[in-house]
Amino acid sequence: MAYNLAYGIGQLPGGWLADRIGNRIVLTIGVAGVALTGLLIGLSPNAIILGLLLVILGLAGGGYHPAAAPMVSASATEQNRGKALGFHQIGGSGSFFLAPLITAGIAGALGWRGTFITLSIPAIAIGIAFYILLGRLGYTGEKKEGTISADRDLLSVPGHTRRLTAFVILGVCQMVVVYSIISFIPLYIVDNFGASEEVAAAMLSLAYVGGIWAGPLGGWASDHFGRIPVIVAVGLVASPVIYFLNLVGFGIGFSVLLVVIGTSMYLGMPVTEAYIISNTSEKNRSTVLGIYYLGSRGGPAIAPVIGYIIDNYGFSTSYSIVGAAMLIITLFCGVLLWGRRRVQFLALSRSRYVRRRCGCVTPCTRAIY
Repeated sequence: MAYNLAYGIGQLPGGWLADRIGNRIVLTIGVAGVALTGLLIGLSPNAIILGLLLVILGLAGGGYHPAAAPMVSASATEQNRGKALGFHQIGGSGSFFLAPLITAGIAGALGWRGTFITLSIPAIAIGIAFYILLGRLGYTGEKKEGTISADRDLLSVPGHTRRLTAFVILGVCQMVVVYSIISFIPLYIVDNFGASEEVAAAMLSLAYVGGIWAGPLGGWASDHFGRIPVIVAVGLVASPVIYFLNLVGFGIGFSVLLVVIGTSMYLGMPVTEAYIISNTSEKNRSTVLGIYYLGSRGGPAIAPVIGYIIDNYGFSTSYSIVGAAMLIITLFCGVLLWGRRRVQFLALSRSRYVRRRCGCVTPCTRAIY
């Protein structure tokens, strides 16, 4: 809890700091700083120091995503921005599979302290290497020529803030609701189907395997069909899938639902990141991303609320309530996002004209949608 709460809270100051001292420094702290803290955790003398270091670990790691996402986007064209963010997401998703396997082997030989120390040393070197490499590539904290920036015409469109807020809320709710539901899947399998705890834990991996392909898929779809249609479609798919968990037996059908619900959680993440980056000014971009990450990473703290509903009303009623709530949120935010499309289209046309007149060969065709 000490780490997770600090990690969620650290997203907001991490984004604010990235806007002021540069993404390169904050990203380095998110890699080398986390690794250095992990090394100290391996040397911690007691539980109190261990808890404090876990808080520092979460705060340091909280700055990585708000700093990394704009840098990834700045390295890709508008037409490929979502796909680039999706491929970036594979690293985090893959760690859910690799980390347990690696740490289990090390812990068996060296104990938990040896695991922290062994993994921290190469991670510190990787963080330093990133800092040097990014500097050579020109990411020195100064504004680079060609850095992606939202158009002033788009930012001045009436209702822009409303749509940005609705998109962030929808992206956060999808992540929080689905992640919280997944947290109770092992308990549901054991209580409702009588499966062993080992089988239930193994089944949970089906919900996370979707992260390997969902990020690139979501990014690609948003680049070709637009950010808003994809994020709304994710919500419309996730809502009934949560409800259908009550209707299928333990077997292939349930396994498919786990894959689909896990895929929907990861699919919307690069879409939300790409939309925020396309619709915020450069000076506030990491701050807004920090707000999104604060909600999406810290939001699963509502899991005890869902647990309370399950304890008092059962899994079936709880899944129905959560699925209905997700559907209502999706429809409400969808209405806000699709409002005043004629005004948005006119602003988009003006932006495209300015880009062509200045000689740009890549006009922004999906800056809003």
